[in-house]
Amino acid sequence: MAKGWTLSALFMVFLVLAPPCEAFYLPGSYMHTYRQGEEIWAKVNSLTSIETELPFSYYSLPYCHPRDGIKKSAENLGELLMGDQIDNSPYRFRVNANESLYLCTTSPLDEGDVKLLKQRSRDLYQVNMILDNLPVRRFTEQNGVIIQWTGYPVGYTLEGSSEVYIINHLKFKVLVHRYEGGKFKVVGTGEGMEVISETDTDAKSGYEIVGFEVVPCSVKRDTKSMSKLKMYEKVDPINCPVEMEKSQLIREKEQITFTYDVEFVNSDIRWPSRWDAYLKMEGAKIHWFSIMNSLMVILFLAGIVFVIFLRTVRRDLTRYEELDKEAQAQMNEELSGWKLVVGDVFREPTSSKLLCIMIGDGVQILGMAIVTIFFATFGFMSPASRGMLLTGMIFLYMLLGIVAGYAAVRLWRTLKGTSEGWRSVSWSTACFFPGIVFIVLTVLNFMLWSRNSTGALPISLFFTLLSLWFCISVPLTLLGGFFGTRAEPIEFPVRTNQIPREIPRKNYSWLLVLGAGTLPFGTLFIELFFILSSIWLGRFYYVFGFLLLVLLLLVVVCAEVFVVLTYMHLCVEDWRWWWKAFLASGTVALYVFLYSINYLVFDLRSLSGPVSATLYIGYAFVVSLAIMLATGTVGFLTSFSFVHYLFSSVKID
Repeated sequence: MAKGWTLSALFMVFLVLAPPCEAFYLPGSYMHTYRQGEEIWAKVNSLTSIETELPFSYYSLPYCHPRDGIKKSAENLGELLMGDQIDNSPYRFRVNANESLYLCTTSPLDEGDVKLLKQRSRDLYQVNMILDNLPVRRFTEQNGVIIQWTGYPVGYTLEGSSEVYIINHLKFKVLVHRYEGGKFKVVGTGEGMEVISETDTDAKSGYEIVGFEVVPCSVKRDTKSMSKLKMYEKVDPINCPVEMEKSQLIREKEQITFTYDVEFVNSDIRWPSRWDAYLKMEGAKIHWFSIMNSLMVILFLAGIVFVIFLRTVRRDLTRYEELDKEAQAQMNEELSGWKLVVGDVFREPTSSKLLCIMIGDGVQILGMAIVTIFFATFGFMSPASRGMLLTGMIFLYMLLGIVAGYAAVRLWRTLKGTSEGWRSVSWSTACFFPGIVFIVLTVLNFMLWSRNSTGALPISLFFTLLSLWFCISVPLTLLGGFFGTRAEPIEFPVRTNQIPREIPRKNYSWLLVLGAGTLPFGTLFIELFFILSSIWLGRFYYVFGFLLLVLLLLVVVCAEVFVVLTYMHLCVEDWRWWWKAFLASGTVALYVFLYSINYLVFDLRSLSGPVSATLYIGYAFVVSLAIMLATGTVGFLTSFSFVHYLFSSVKID
């Protein structure tokens, strides 16, 4: 047994520390090679900002349009939910051709264009461009430190100046790697899968795009001479940055000329490793500190549980079993603590139907989280496959509806002793959490619609989500509930008295309930900071190995904490442990929500506007509710197992 645990621990450490394997780890689409001079077209995603968190379409600003018109790329469910809107762009690249090209000159800007461009620039909106599924990167230097960003700003202002300058010239650097076909096999994950064999050397030889960088700048051009040019005619190259006097201001009746330079640079980076620069892990020591902190908490709590089981409970049970019947009868009259509630400990709790529903949803959410993070750890849901993580979570949640229905109905049968009403329990389980999420998202969506944001879900997507909900999730939950009616209910080891026992007045158990979530939250909050930074500051999060470890540690800490808490409730003769076990474990979500508000106030101080703040709070509420159901379920099931084991050893009539 010890050897098995050691191997498991070593395997988990390997998952966290092992670098991506070149033979198998190829996030995103399958490898594409380009021939010399072949044309490649960049794409543009929605404009995003950490100031407002409201995405807008790239073509909502007066940018150059493609010759053949704007065409939207096919998007998966996750991309639509995240507000991505990927369109084609006029930016054309010819492999290994270094060029300086003209795009277009706008018509004179009117008051509305000027106001919109200045507002987007002051709100720090970024243009997100993509080439061969790689986001464009730029680099800035702050206090001697090079900082990497994805995307480039719409415009900028200078300190002490009210003038706003637009980015209208881009210097691209495309890193390419010469690939000779037939040397090795490539297996891709994400959008497709491809095997390159030894025989198709000629067909697959070419150049792989392994990097995409940009240096943006503002340049004032002679619009009269430039407007005579046609798209993609050559112009003189520009050295960025340029002097302020030669930069392009945003003002009324001004025409703006858009140009770009492109330079192809040979690189030693191989195609399987091209995402390493984006997924470069920072703060590894902090992650390990969080995990070691959690392990110390687990060991401390394990010691307390050990004392409760082996020194207290076991000692009492052993002493009781060694007595003869007459002595046992006398001892029954002198019982104290948890032994006094033996006739009430399995009394049906108030609002038992709601408890069953929340336990069913908690099992579903917890299963979805564990399975999703497990697959993400192995690279099946990489950031290169945009929206794949969210899409996978949604479909896993729907498929696990069968588990939710089974858990809810079986607990219902255990409490009621009958299957009557199981359909209502199953329906409620299928609609409780998704219904709350649907209401919150609908309210937030109306706010996004009012701002013409691409983050607003289209009506067609609403109908798609409703169809998935009622055509897949609900039937599977009902099927799971049906299986739950066929399963044997869990038998209680002791009988329940007809008259409930009075609970002592001096009972501070609710204070314990509110404070119990601090220890599990302590295992989570450091990783929570990185996750919030990834979501709201536009950073990539790909340390799923750490996240899987933290999730498993969180489950263990919740289990240990609430075994101790339930024992303390029983010792003060409080037999109403059902809801307290669930809610005490669920208070982790309260601290997560409060931490999210703290992050909004102190780390997202640039977030502006009531709409942005409301969006943030709405999403934080949904995530906190999911955490409450998941951790509450862990605490409840652990406490139920503990109480069942404890009183199955008691022989009191």
